[in-house]
Amino acid sequence: MKPAIFKKRYLIPMCAVILALIALAVWYFSVVLPQKRFDQQNKEAYEAHYNSRLEQFARENEAYDDYEVDVAFIGDSLTEGYDLATFYPQYVTTNRGIGGDKTYGLLERLQVSVYDLKPKVVVMLIGANNMNTMLKDYECLLQELKQNLPESKIVILSLTAMGGEHWGPKNQLAAYNNVYIKLLAQKYEYEFVDIFSVLFDVSTGEIYKDYTVDGGHLTSTGYTKLTEQITPVLKELLGK
Repeated sequence: MKPAIFKKRYLIPMCAVILALIALAVWYFSVVLPQKRFDQQNKEAYEAHYNSRLEQFARENEAYDDYEVDVAFIGDSLTEGYDLATFYPQYVTTNRGIGGDKTYGLLERLQVSVYDLKPKVVVMLIGANNMNTMLKDYECLLQELKQNLPESKIVILSLTAMGGEHWGPKNQLAAYNNVYIKLLAQKYEYEFVDIFSVLFDVSTGEIYKDYTVDGGHLTSTGYTKLTEQITPVLKELLGK
């Protein structure tokens, strides 16, 4: 009788454990493992793009003499997606944006991005990809630019307004960080340009829909609004 009782008592729990292990294995191989592969592929693609951009910057630097470039724009995808030739045909410009970059990433690549180039003006827009921690590096960026490009003029852009489920909730933090950025720009005697306000729709609390593709990145109309704010500053600095 005891063996039968033992089997009856433990058979159901053992079956439940086996079924749970099977379910866990199915979940791991159908969800977790594909996600890990996807993340790894994205990481490799990003690193390849990042390195490709740095190589491009180095090649471009060799083509220019010091201070031959009027304006170098540095930043993340908002900068990389900025069609400078279309919006600033009156200037010699170069685009040193890399999609997905963060403040600490930009800090590490300043040498090839702007120091070797020595542009007359540097326009910087960075921080959207690490908004919670960006202020840790931001003043260091300004210090580095001051020390290594003493003859260049520096223009600091505020963070943009944003919208949508992913980006929209970050507007409050962006507005707070912009106050800090402006104060830092004043401390180092850099030009500060507010691009948040012109993109922000007070009726919705988000970026104007016509100005954005996905809530975070800009349409051509959005870049037109940026250009309207930046051009007068460049005109003053460059005299063109």
